[in-house]
Amino acid sequence: MAVTKIHGIKATVDKAIEYICNPVKTNEQIYVSSFACSPETAALDFKYTLDHAREQLLSDGQIRENKAFHLIQAFSPGEIPPKEAHTIGKELADQLLEGKYSYVLTTHIDKGHVHNHLIFCAADNIDHNHYHDCRKNYWYIRKLSDRLCTEHGLSVIKYSENRGMKYNEWSANQNEKGWKTQIRKDINQAIKASSTYNDFIALMNAKGYEMKNTSLNESGGKYIAFRPAGKDRFVRGSSKSLGGNFTKERIKERIENKKERRSLFTQSNQMSQLIDTTTDATKISENIGLRKWATKENLKIAAHTYSIMNSKNIHNFAELNERINALKKQTQTANISIISIEHQLRELSEIIKFTEQYHENKPYNDRYEKVKDKDKFLRKYESQIILFAGAEHMLQHMGIDSQHMKLENMKKLYDDLNLRKKQLSSQHKTSASSLKELEQIKRNMEEYLQISPQDQEKPFVSNSVHEL
Repeated sequence: MAVTKIHGIKATVDKAIEYICNPVKTNEQIYVSSFACSPETAALDFKYTLDHAREQLLSDGQIRENKAFHLIQAFSPGEIPPKEAHTIGKELADQLLEGKYSYVLTTHIDKGHVHNHLIFCAADNIDHNHYHDCRKNYWYIRKLSDRLCTEHGLSVIKYSENRGMKYNEWSANQNEKGWKTQIRKDINQAIKASSTYNDFIALMNAKGYEMKNTSLNESGGKYIAFRPAGKDRFVRGSSKSLGGNFTKERIKERIENKKERRSLFTQSNQMSQLIDTTTDATKISENIGLRKWATKENLKIAAHTYSIMNSKNIHNFAELNERINALKKQTQTANISIISIEHQLRELSEIIKFTEQYHENKPYNDRYEKVKDKDKFLRKYESQIILFAGAEHMLQHMGIDSQHMKLENMKKLYDDLNLRKKQLSSQHKTSASSLKELEQIKRNMEEYLQISPQDQEKPFVSNSVHEL
């Protein structure tokens, strides 16, 4: 399990990088990595990129205060060794920043828990655009971190069912007795499973609730009230008692909103999953009312599944499996191509940045080699000379002939690769969505029709479906 947080750095980028690279914290800098910069000169690299971004922002009349961003990824104590934590941190940095932003990554091992520090430049190296630190991007970081933890066999934080709850509802959960919290959970489950307000009432009755003032007309009373089995008194569905989401008007509205979303879902041919009537957490197998409701819903899902099968001209499991296997190959091929392009983009991004630095700062280095008072010149243009030396070293290390590299050609190649990546990503998304749909269809047909492997060559026929 890992928790993440991010904040902007408005000044002292050099001190922040120096702190995270502390040899005591990083096992003598074994767990220090970087991209498109050197940890020793990262602050200068960031400044170089930000200066170009500042020119662009000033021309657009904009101002950005952050010079860099500091992302922390902390793991549970004892859950992961430092080397693997550093690997996850690098995967997070590479996938989040997509090879566009220079960064320094370190893993600290001096505390009771292993944690990563990632400091990246606020502007990218290609277009010199600023990173947009917003709530949407923060949640993207959290989801990305959780996915990487899952891939490495680590636990992830389970999001609370009460996330996004109004304060008065949250307060009620904290202060009221536990059975009121259970009422809210039962209502939420019934809303999720109901197509109409009347379905909701029937489902709550099936769950063992006694209710009053359920009518929606003016004579039906102001507040709906619920009494669970075994309780002596009713609880009002009001803002004060259960919360604003549990009045009868709001319950009806939530069901209708869900129906609209489900309608759009159905129009796009997305498949629902059959309801488990034997081991479901709502005890469907033990409740006649719930079992009747689940059977009815499963008939609807099966009918919709059968309809989609006909529209796709699929008549048996052999044809279905053939389509599934073809889509798997498509998604795998697209994914391999995307990964390959991402590697090329990362390499090209570094080459472009260091080539720009090389050519822009070479005049300072040439003058430095010719002047008589080198110390005086160095004091004045130290940053430019250091950046040139660093860029020259990196390009030589990559085997690049920096003097004959054409920046315009590299940038065009980068743009072409980036466009190709977007096209492949769109194709991958479409194929993955179709694959998910067909796999759900197969699960539904196997479960509902109870087709054995020996019968999978037979056409899809079900008396229960035709009864609809």
